Amino acid sequence: MVVLSKIYTRTGDRGETALGDGARVSKASARVAAYGTVDELNAVAGLAREHADGELDLRLSAIQQDLFDLGADLCKPISADETKGSALRMVSGQVERIEREIDEANRKLQPLRSFILPGGTPLSSRLHMCRTVARRAERLVVELAQCEEINPQSLQYLNRLSDWFFVQARLANDGGSLDVLWIPGANRTE
Repeated sequence: MVVLSKIYTRTGDRGETALGDGARVSKASARVAAYGTVDELNAVAGLAREHADGELDLRLSAIQQDLFDLGADLCKPISADETKGSALRMVSGQVERIEREIDEANRKLQPLRSFILPGGTPLSSRLHMCRTVARRAERLVVELAQCEEINPQSLQYLNRLSDWFFVQARLANDGGSLDVLWIPGANRTE
């Protein structure tokens, strides 16, 4: 259990923070940027929940839990002597659950004939915001993976999660009927 009796510690006043293994790194490091953006994604998922109910609210709640797991995974570098289960890491079952939910949602939607613009209902707009933050988090995890070892399920989860937010955003637009379609060149005057 986590107990936080004091919120500020002053240990980060010089621009460093502690990772999950205790190592001190710059707050501008690729690792901190990656898990910090996952934290931002969790916050915007919370905003989306303000407009969600029923099954979608439950699924968003599960995703928020997963995102804390993902942050824990990313904040602790993989050590050479790490044994399975010694650190909280994302697992394939979390990725597979998201895939199942994408497939289930996508069966309810008509195929796209155009790209869509973020918008429509307030819930859809927030889910599109989640999608874009998930994509940014994914890019930052890719950047981290180029210089340090990461758990591959972390990247897979983020890649699937942005797709999950996309199909849920379409469902939130009355099953796609309120999707705002992109009209290429709609405002060109030449």
